[in-house]
Amino acid sequence: MENPIQRISEIIRDHDEFLVASHYSPDGDAIGSICALGHILAALGKRVSLYNPSGLPKRYAFIDTPVPVSHELPETMPDWTFVLDCGSGERKGEALTARSDETNFINIDHHLGNDEFGVVNWVDPSQPAVGNMVALLAEALDVPLTGPLAECVYLAVATDTGFFTYGNTTPESLELAATMLRGGLDIALMNERITKQWSENRMQLWTEAMGAMELFLDKQVCATVITKEMFASTGTSNADTENLINFLRKLKTVRVAAILREEGPDFYKFSLRSFGDDNVQQVAATFGGGGHKNAAGGSISAPLAEAKARLIQAVADQLELD
Repeated sequence: MENPIQRISEIIRDHDEFLVASHYSPDGDAIGSICALGHILAALGKRVSLYNPSGLPKRYAFIDTPVPVSHELPETMPDWTFVLDCGSGERKGEALTARSDETNFINIDHHLGNDEFGVVNWVDPSQPAVGNMVALLAEALDVPLTGPLAECVYLAVATDTGFFTYGNTTPESLELAATMLRGGLDIALMNERITKQWSENRMQLWTEAMGAMELFLDKQVCATVITKEMFASTGTSNADTENLINFLRKLKTVRVAAILREEGPDFYKFSLRSFGDDNVQQVAATFGGGGHKNAAGGSISAPLAEAKARLIQAVADQLELD
């Protein structure tokens, strides 16, 4: 079997222009990874464009990007487009999907159930973050993990591992952090930049969401709902819900945390988090969703009470809770 890192390295060496994209509503791994790969390509003298259909979130505006992150695709597509951190082809967004016949996709991802939509696919669910994979690519291309490149990789890896506290943290990810620290990365400053992004509005949203939480199945499952009305009354958006779910699972008895977010009439997107052997990816899969063993999501079309009941029942069935 061909080594995907070797194949991708060859493509990079043999071509001069690339587009680098990630999924809509990007998290730290998505933004950190595309910017990190952009720095690698720029260091090799390549022409690079960065794209995300949602643009660069304000909370990550501090990151040093090699070129601006555009929410619009270039007029002329390059021969090769990197798509990072997209568990399925549709996650890259409608605009990029519509132009699939104009470019060749290199799919780099770590989600279980990735549908391998690329011409080249490097999918490794054992990796805690796509940022780790980009770091391996930098090593293969002899690009040192220092400066802005290291900051982007750290953003990706730290946010997807909960600052190295989640079960997906690996010895290699800790060694990567140590390597970047030795190379001059200011971890304290990066942690401050990543975490000190709250507004009063976000605090109000979290107060409402935490106040609406419910416990199920002998307090082993904690769930809350975030409605459009809550967003409107607090002047917030979906971006302000990031990491809220991890606070729900801080309760001592909780094995699974869940958030249902209203997206439209009788339509809810859900997120799930768990610990250890509690596999919420399989729960999400029953609704056509996906993700990782301890972090997954999907959607349910149903009135709120029914959507909540179906999700809790699916968790109970999968994890054999009663």
